[in-house]
Amino acid sequence: MMRMCLTGLAFGMGVLTIFASPPLYRTFCQATSYDGTVTRRERVEEKIARHDSNQTVTSREIVVQFNADISDGMPWKFLPTQREVRVKPGESALAFYTVENQSSTPITGVSTYNVTPMKVLTTEEYSILYNRIYFNKIQCFCFEEQRLLPGEKIDMPVFFYIDPEIEDDPKMNGINNIILSYTFFKDKVSEE
Repeated sequence: MMRMCLTGLAFGMGVLTIFASPPLYRTFCQATSYDGTVTRRERVEEKIARHDSNQTVTSREIVVQFNADISDGMPWKFLPTQREVRVKPGESALAFYTVENQSSTPITGVSTYNVTPMKVLTTEEYSILYNRIYFNKIQCFCFEEQRLLPGEKIDMPVFFYIDPEIEDDPKMNGINNIILSYTFFKDKVSEE
């Protein structure tokens, strides 16, 4: 009985560690597409090179909208620099977010993100067909510690690519809007 309790406790602590540690959480999300996190089968650079060599750019225009949130009690101002960009599948795009520490003390924050289509599919279709294949972040600030001094304000880039193969998937017909949403959380581990 004692052995079962200790095994259960160890398992529970392991599960909590996954969700409490940003690097492990990022790995878990990318491996499973949990919480709308994009996973990659083919490196983004390889995908872009393949489509560039084929000169694959479509005429369809997709509006990517940006959202910014902060967790409760986080004294930061966090906004997208632009509300949206228009991009054709096969093109990459650059957007920026601005964050400002409005407190009188240094604070370290970590952001998470998710990607949402405006036309909602079932969860399984969303995870398998949309998230894993068509929206590719090349560079972003997510899951990285951002330490801001009191009153400090910085701009953070997000560089992404929309795979032109979205055109070949009939389940993606009518999806012309994407929302990229970030949420900043206070990094309690680094503050202690």
